[in-house]
Amino acid sequence: MRELVAAVRRGDADEVTALLESGADPDTLADGLPVLCLAVEAYDEPVAEALLRAGADPLRRLPDGSTPLLRAVDGGSHLLTYALATSRIPLPAPARAELLARARRWAEAGAEAGLRRVTGLIGPIERIRVRHDEIGWWCEQFTLGGMTVRDEHRAVLTSMEERYGIRTPFDELVARALAHPDRGHVVWSDVVFTLGRRLDEETWQWTRDLLNHPDRLHRLLAAETLLFLILGDPVKGSAPFWERGRELVPWAEQEEDPEVLAALLNAITHDSAPEIEAVGLLHLTHPDPRVRSLVPDTLERSEDGRFQVRPESLTTVLTLAGDEDPGVREAACRWLGHYRGIEPEVGDALVALTHDETQPIRICAVSGLAYRDDPRCVEAEHRIGPVAPELRGDERLLDVWRYRRRREEADGG
Repeated sequence: MRELVAAVRRGDADEVTALLESGADPDTLADGLPVLCLAVEAYDEPVAEALLRAGADPLRRLPDGSTPLLRAVDGGSHLLTYALATSRIPLPAPARAELLARARRWAEAGAEAGLRRVTGLIGPIERIRVRHDEIGWWCEQFTLGGMTVRDEHRAVLTSMEERYGIRTPFDELVARALAHPDRGHVVWSDVVFTLGRRLDEETWQWTRDLLNHPDRLHRLLAAETLLFLILGDPVKGSAPFWERGRELVPWAEQEEDPEVLAALLNAITHDSAPEIEAVGLLHLTHPDPRVRSLVPDTLERSEDGRFQVRPESLTTVLTLAGDEDPGVREAACRWLGHYRGIEPEVGDALVALTHDETQPIRICAVSGLAYRDDPRCVEAEHRIGPVAPELRGDERLLDVWRYRRRREEADGG
């Protein structure tokens, strides 16, 4: 059906869905290949998913002996491979073995070397960085001789091994992440997610020991993984390390790299203890704003049903509310907006922040006033100004309306 082929080539997922619902064959051929291969080649996840929902066969054997699923592996598409592999549950054992072997071969060679091996060419390779807008991951994309691959093969292998119950050794996963030494890269992120879901003492100890490594990237990987271990697995509903953030205090006290330190502080803030507050206050004047912005969340909190802290700790947050960095001010603003104490200086600080030059902070401050049932939120709402397009869906913009409703209900209106 030419209309379906044209819609797939255009990447029009809505039109593809409409045509499929009207009876188009999801395995329609284009140049001798099913249209699913076109979507895979274009890294078009929405179109591929529409075809899969309609019954497209990811295991259809193609003239070259491959399948759409194996082509997704070859292309180094982590999300597409996962979509095709999970569209049939369970994936037959031979197809599973073939997938893992293919992914492992690419992962061991690397995307660039693997591309040269497949094409047999030695010329210059075109490189671009590709960012996944929805998730925020990035990868590198290589093109040579009309063939394109992305360097996500180690993420493909990692996620598929986990799915099929293969416990990849800790050191091997660390090596995969460090082959792409950037916390935003899809492989790094997938390794962190994978290790962070291993909610067992062995993984906790191995990861914590990695904080002693002389290389900052090893320590950064450990700190990010420890955060996930502390948060637990929301699917399983368990968080066995929730109250173990205080174990990481010695490393937070001595860490000199600001990125690693920020990741460590982020991990320990999910616990509450005097020693955690002490390490936070230790970094109150740290030169890196990423570190200063995490100080409020290190403060020890009462657990008597009211989110309260010591007066000296509150003074710390009020000081940070006037920080030169907008990220630090916004972090302090969020904290103050959720603070349950009745001290008048809290509301006054939020009112002052409604005059901030940064609109997200003004929104946060107005929301905080409304959340605290401070009537000054009504007048302060006007200071938000015309809302930037990217902020129009912010739920906090409705907080003053919610405050008014509460007041009306309290007055019997």
